[in-house]
Amino acid sequence: MTEAIAYLPTPLGPLELRGTEAGLHEVQFVKPHLLAAVPGAAATAPIPVCLLEPHRQLRAYFNRELREFDLPLAVTAGTEFQRRVWANLPTVGYGRTASYLDLARHLGNPAAVRAVGAANGQNPLTIIWPCHRIIGASGQLTGYAGGLDRKRWLLAFEQPLTQTTLFG
Repeated sequence: MTEAIAYLPTPLGPLELRGTEAGLHEVQFVKPHLLAAVPGAAATAPIPVCLLEPHRQLRAYFNRELREFDLPLAVTAGTEFQRRVWANLPTVGYGRTASYLDLARHLGNPAAVRAVGAANGQNPLTIIWPCHRIIGASGQLTGYAGGLDRKRWLLAFEQPLTQTTLFG
């Protein structure tokens, strides 16, 4: 199967999507120093058929129209443990956070906190598998392959919009 590539402009910079007819296997932010070297990253380019739905769903996410992804995935990267970590990331719902320890406990291995952190750093499907929702036990933001500024932005973005009135 031929790998297809598409780019999606976002408020955080372009995302690169990679996949085949079997499914999506990578979503990553394009590194700023590589933007000029990536054809189509900044411009609108035709989207390969196999990436139309991932592209649509990610656009909907950034337009606040989608909170959970439903896509065919074809990730082959990672160890069995990493894939277990990644598969459990969506259990931390939109607008919520969990600690690395929480996730390690959820996986049945509280001693695996560092391994959970390392797996998060290798997550091949940023946003889709929301590793940005995993934070330090004390609530601090620690680590994010896309950068802590992006993690901070994503967490703020996912907070529910509330309407306040001054007099009840």
